[in-house]
Amino acid sequence: MKPVAPPIAPSIPRATARLQLHADFTLDDARRQLPYYAALGVSHLYLSPITQAKAGSTHGYDVIDHERVSADLGGESALRELADAARAHGMGLIADIVPNHMAAHASNAWWADMLRLGRQSTHAGTFDINWDAPDPLLRGKVLLPVLPEPYSETLAAGGIRLVHDAQSGTSHIEAGGQQLPLAPGSATGDPATLCAACDPDTAAGQARLHALLERQHYRLAWWRTAPDLINWRRFFEISELVGVRVEDEAVFNAVHALVLRLYREGVLDGLRIDHIDGLASPGAYLRRLRRAMREADDARSQAGLPGEGYLVIEKILADDEALEPHWPTHGTTGYDFMDQVGALLHAPQAQAPLEQFWASLSRDPRDAPAQLRDARHRMLARHFPSERQALVAALARIAHRDARTRDWTQPAIDRVLTALLAAFPVYRTYAEDGGRSPADTHWCRIALDQARLALGDASADLRLLDQLDQWLGGGTPPSGSTTAPTAANPGADSTDTADSQEAEARTLALRRFQQLTPPLAAKALEDTLFYRRGPLLSRNEVGSSPTRFTLPLEEFHALCAARAGTHPHAMLATATHDHKRGEDTRARLAVLSEIPEDWRRTADGWIARLAPPGAPTPADRYLLLQSLVGAWPLSLSPDRLSEQPEAVAEFLGRIAQWQEKSLREAKLHTSWTDPNADYERAARQCIEALQQPGDGQALLRDIGSWALKIAPAGLVNSLTQTVLRNTVPGVPDLYQGADLWDFSLVDPDNRRPVDYAERAALLAESDPSGASDRDATDATTPLRDHAATSVQAGDVDTPIPTDARAWRSGAIKQSLIQRALALRARYPDVFRVGDYTPLAAHGPRAAHVIAYLRRHDGRCVLVVAPRLCAMALAGYAQGKPAQAADFWAGTRVVLPADVDADLDALRDVLFGRRPSVNTAGELALDQLLRDGPVALLATE
Repeated sequence: MKPVAPPIAPSIPRATARLQLHADFTLDDARRQLPYYAALGVSHLYLSPITQAKAGSTHGYDVIDHERVSADLGGESALRELADAARAHGMGLIADIVPNHMAAHASNAWWADMLRLGRQSTHAGTFDINWDAPDPLLRGKVLLPVLPEPYSETLAAGGIRLVHDAQSGTSHIEAGGQQLPLAPGSATGDPATLCAACDPDTAAGQARLHALLERQHYRLAWWRTAPDLINWRRFFEISELVGVRVEDEAVFNAVHALVLRLYREGVLDGLRIDHIDGLASPGAYLRRLRRAMREADDARSQAGLPGEGYLVIEKILADDEALEPHWPTHGTTGYDFMDQVGALLHAPQAQAPLEQFWASLSRDPRDAPAQLRDARHRMLARHFPSERQALVAALARIAHRDARTRDWTQPAIDRVLTALLAAFPVYRTYAEDGGRSPADTHWCRIALDQARLALGDASADLRLLDQLDQWLGGGTPPSGSTTAPTAANPGADSTDTADSQEAEARTLALRRFQQLTPPLAAKALEDTLFYRRGPLLSRNEVGSSPTRFTLPLEEFHALCAARAGTHPHAMLATATHDHKRGEDTRARLAVLSEIPEDWRRTADGWIARLAPPGAPTPADRYLLLQSLVGAWPLSLSPDRLSEQPEAVAEFLGRIAQWQEKSLREAKLHTSWTDPNADYERAARQCIEALQQPGDGQALLRDIGSWALKIAPAGLVNSLTQTVLRNTVPGVPDLYQGADLWDFSLVDPDNRRPVDYAERAALLAESDPSGASDRDATDATTPLRDHAATSVQAGDVDTPIPTDARAWRSGAIKQSLIQRALALRARYPDVFRVGDYTPLAAHGPRAAHVIAYLRRHDGRCVLVVAPRLCAMALAGYAQGKPAQAADFWAGTRVVLPADVDADLDALRDVLFGRRPSVNTAGELALDQLLRDGPVALLATE
């Protein structure tokens, strides 16, 4: 019989799986896991950056060459083998690309060429550099803040040297761990003689080496000078990453040539754009990229591949902020959904007592917005002063062009601008296509109102604030402006020239403003406030708001319906490579919102036992306790700690790693730039003491017992989160390893190796065909075709595993994912374009029911899940499902009268039963949820 060709992956993913690639997990390693992900139901692998990154990179975002696939990952041949193998499984590939920045490192050929030739380099315009910096020592030069100590000290200590490479016949500067090129003609004569003459071991050698360095197109400097002096755009405040000007067509083409070729040839099927808000003109960028992808679609069509490739963007949306409707993208990468589903699982009545408890521990009574403004002021003053001053200078140039505004001084502009930046409520505006959009106007109005409050009754400052708003996109250049005369030209410029120069000056200022607010927002909130303020850490997550603790069910439904209407194929994430806590860590901590007073009393007692009075502060101890409770492994028995010293040490080592990062990011008692060794030692001793016999181990045992007491409830929350991600409008994204329980912490903890053999073995055991002849220790062995076929056909009678082992291992979560994705494969249009209909519940537990229908063309999928009652349902995870199901007695879900499907054909996808629907179209939840906390039903 002729073999049947595998199905071609759809242009819109059914589900994605995010994989972190690096030297220890290459493209070949990803290929070996294709059978597992195919059997799980994933349609596309979603790869971290594949282009060549700096040597030793563990994430791929420090790109040094956009024009080749990383040799560390296996190169283009390995990528093609992965693509071919994926296609054989009916799967596709999506790649994460990094258009915003590259590594500012000499191994980056574009960067090195610019360092060698300066403004004359063909790549001088590739990078976002201010060649006319106000500092005279930087005019025509690039700051290289790579030295470990001040320049003169590093020079005297021999940390900067002229070195000749006999093999290549070239000389270079060795400094800061890099080999930096020399400007042509700057070092003439015999290389050996010159190197000896510039030997920094002598005063004369230092002088000659210094003179040589002064002739270069770069200025070597102490790393601490970067915030104050940097004259090129960085990624956030990372001086190892330089901004790229993809708004320039030639730069765009060079950056995207490889990925567009791979897309055209069918190796890639979609792209994820990293940090879209860093770009000068995100909308114009996306339109150009979409045009280029459509131009490649003809070649794809001839090869029998779908066009209109998948295109999503990394974008953080604020509360009530919507994605720009005119952008040609399928949506975001899912941080917005991660926040929404997390808030849905937090009980509103816990917010006040937990915030009061936090205020008493931190001794800071200010609310979250006030603390966020404080963090923003710190970032502006100490982390982004150079970027801020560059914007001030751009605005001052506009002011000085007009006689009516030239009296506004730079200090005044700085003062008022800082108030505006500190109050800005979203990542950025997008005033690039004919001015501000209505959304831009809305957010700017909020920022202006808050800035006015901060400036008080200073009438001049308030007047200047309105002027800044005009210059930053709030109005068109005034006609008939009085251009200030210059010494060179005592008369005013012509109107056309003046208007052109005015528009150019405003464009520059607006671009600097719109590229400063995103890093300011991210660093102030995600990387400062979320580490220094923690009433409940499960609500401190990327994409979350410090003011949104909970989300009403009706609002969650409204957001899902809105996504279905505007971006039905946006990604849905609950875990990412950037998350602060794993999805199941957060789900467990959310349980604390159901028992806030019990938790408060318990934590208060532990804080006193954790350390004697003094450092660390009670607030930092409380954050530590939350992390211990949230991440406690299910396999770590509190009653057998002395028998598991290695497991205890491993867990507490992970906690210690988190603690150091948390304390330094908070920037209250220590920081990355100024570590406080004494404070960090005292904090670390809190963890080390937990391993000591006596009081330390007794406290650790109490913490572990409490963590495992709420753990079953946390698992119930986890299944709610999982079933929602896989069934509401959007494309579910599975982060590597999160197919089982994910009790990770912030990176690097969330990027630990994944045990694929364990996952493959569990999936084989839950084979719905009833048996498996697969070698579960070999993740490269394909799962039986019969198993995958039977799942996709929907004729599964075998219940998902719900025994104690399944709950402990996470097999129940894995099986839920597999059944849901099989259903998406069986009824693609139901999930791709189907209606989203919230359902009402009646009865004593109605407030705890999430229920909705997905339906299309006579097909119907029903989803039911619990919220804010996880403690009451813990019995599901403790071998007592009947006891848990009793909670639902008398509560019913009501199906709408206009369901155009045969309700008698409804079948439970998870347990194989046919539910009973009464004459009123109601389902009794104590029967529907008899075996597990969630229900997934479909018509046959």
